[in-house]
Amino acid sequence: MTTTLIPLAGIVLLGASVQWLTGMGFALVAVPALILLLGPAPGVALANCAAGAISVVGLAGGLRRVRLAAMVPLCAAAACTVPAGTWLTRRLPPPYLLLTMGALVTVAVLLVMRGARLPALGGRGGALTAGAVGGFMNSAAGVGGPPVSLYALNAGWTVREFVPNAQFYGVVVNAFSVTANGIPALSAAEWAAVGTAMVAGGVIGSTVGDRLPEHHARRLVLLLALTGGITAVTKGLWTL
Repeated sequence: MTTTLIPLAGIVLLGASVQWLTGMGFALVAVPALILLLGPAPGVALANCAAGAISVVGLAGGLRRVRLAAMVPLCAAAACTVPAGTWLTRRLPPPYLLLTMGALVTVAVLLVMRGARLPALGGRGGALTAGAVGGFMNSAAGVGGPPVSLYALNAGWTVREFVPNAQFYGVVVNAFSVTANGIPALSAAEWAAVGTAMVAGGVIGSTVGDRLPEHHARRLVLLLALTGGITAVTKGLWTL
């Protein structure tokens, strides 16, 4: 699998960079490309590992700003639906997995781009709904952030409030997902490439983040994610 080293490092580098820019985004950007490169199950499992690790580092400076009253029901609901997402990943044939994952990413990105406000995502019930959908999507497709983004949008959170809470959610839901999905069987060289790319992505994201306006960074992440989702759907249809 040595031929995967360069594209694998590039995908992780891009995903890590955009996550440091916006607080979320690794999975949205990286998952479609990872499942095309490694296959659906290993691609999702690697995204869970990498996104969780980045969230741990990012949370270190913002733990005091986490809203536990909102995050506890979000994370509890996610824990209940992670096994269902893992079951789906292991049961569907690869072309249908590509279609499902690509469709989940595409729909989630379009909802976030439109700034959808949904009454069902208000209050404690909204936290439970967003957490449940996010947990399922995270373990099935590696993309659990959009439901939480929509919950935060409906709750009127600022970006400063959202980022540490998103990172807290990322730590917890990816820990559940890694437990359910396992760790991908990569070679030592591939793990080294992933680790190096994550560090480099953190440096790039932190540096660019001080200069790039937030709305430009957000738009870039969403466009990249939308492109990846559509590509995965196309690949799934092509291999049916």
